[in-house]
Amino acid sequence: MTDDRATRREFLDRAGRLTYIPLVGTAMAAPPFQVKAVPQLKGKAKSVTIPTHEFAGPNGAPWIEERLDFPASWDINVMDMAGHNLPALTPQLIADQCGRPIGAKSLRELAEGKKTVAITFDDLTRTTPAYAVTPWLVAELAKAGIKDENVLFIGSFGTHRAMTQEEVARKLGAPIARNYAWLNHDVFDNVKDVGTTTRGNKVLLNQTFLGADLKICISGIKVHQDAGYGGGAKAVLPGLAALPTVEYNHTQILTKVRTTGPVKIFKNDMRLDMIEAARMAKVDYTVQIMYNDRLRPTGIWAGDIVDAHHAGVRVAAKTYCTPTFKDADVVVANAYPQNAQAFHGALWINYSIRDGGTGVLVVQHPLGLDPIHYLNNRLAGRSGATQFDLTSRRVSGGGRGNPRQTNLIVYSQYLTRNMKNNYKTGTFFCDQWVDVIAKLKELHPGDPKVAVYPYAGMQHREIELDG
Repeated sequence: MTDDRATRREFLDRAGRLTYIPLVGTAMAAPPFQVKAVPQLKGKAKSVTIPTHEFAGPNGAPWIEERLDFPASWDINVMDMAGHNLPALTPQLIADQCGRPIGAKSLRELAEGKKTVAITFDDLTRTTPAYAVTPWLVAELAKAGIKDENVLFIGSFGTHRAMTQEEVARKLGAPIARNYAWLNHDVFDNVKDVGTTTRGNKVLLNQTFLGADLKICISGIKVHQDAGYGGGAKAVLPGLAALPTVEYNHTQILTKVRTTGPVKIFKNDMRLDMIEAARMAKVDYTVQIMYNDRLRPTGIWAGDIVDAHHAGVRVAAKTYCTPTFKDADVVVANAYPQNAQAFHGALWINYSIRDGGTGVLVVQHPLGLDPIHYLNNRLAGRSGATQFDLTSRRVSGGGRGNPRQTNLIVYSQYLTRNMKNNYKTGTFFCDQWVDVIAKLKELHPGDPKVAVYPYAGMQHREIELDG
């Protein structure tokens, strides 16, 4: 073991005892520097504290607390998910749950006699707290005789952009990123043909991963609008797949069947195609993580990449579900913890807003709307549209599937001009919360009904599993 391996103190902090800097939305400045003295609303205010800045907090913290103040007379309804108060797992519970495999041998048994190990992890657009389990993983591998220099972490994020050292440190934990080799998956190169799925998808996968003696995937369980939930086989397809393989799965299958959608896992053709690809990759072990609104692990399922994922999803479906507030005058949807793809959070505006109401989309992250997505870029080029056009269709106006006439305010201190071009003409942009309140007072004089979805990017409606 290397001397720089995570200390007990670091592990405890990463596992759920992190500190944060409380911010107040009423005093957010245009640059990313916060002040402590804040102007208050006249009279008493109702306040809602939300998490923002996923994986971009100070000293590696995975969030920042931000307070939103509303006039005291407004009817404020905070829509928490069912499992919002679940406690974070202790380091001992993390180790216990990681070491109870479902549908597979123990990791130490699987590692015995092996030489090289590849471990996948997702990027910062997917808020899996991988840092919570990496210390256990490398410790178990070391106990099985695997040398540190023979452990390779691979960023499995499909057609998203490559990650930097600093970003990998936030995802894996600084000691792991510093002491173990890691690389980014290349969606354009270094892939190998492993066969064709029953749905006609030619599967081209990262050959470095395929060449390892022991293959492990770390994933997070969070709702996905098409594949049902994130995690599981998605670590392989799209995670480690070539662009043509991802394109087939995301277009030929997604657009030609009626089985996809949020929380649909067991009868979802898109997901089933992913599972076939994962089986072709011969993944040996997986760690699936369910987490709370502050990105702390609350449940872990390890073992087989399908069986463990299915077990976790059955719990997640009862944990992330959130009641829908109907006919709200104002809907505040916090895009955290998926600000880079803020349309996920914006969907809650569609579900809750009345005709003539106003949606407030909170996009508080230094990256703003990350526009780099190679599959979307390819599809846009073929249609003559731009990536901004594609994004705009999903978040502008009332959003997808909402024909009502509604207003939209985007609250962010980070959006650039071309990011703002994602939204329809007439969208209001505010980089201070006091300006949001001023605009809402103008649009809705009196005492409006307000629904607040404090971490909309991970919440989903009360939907039953499909199996």
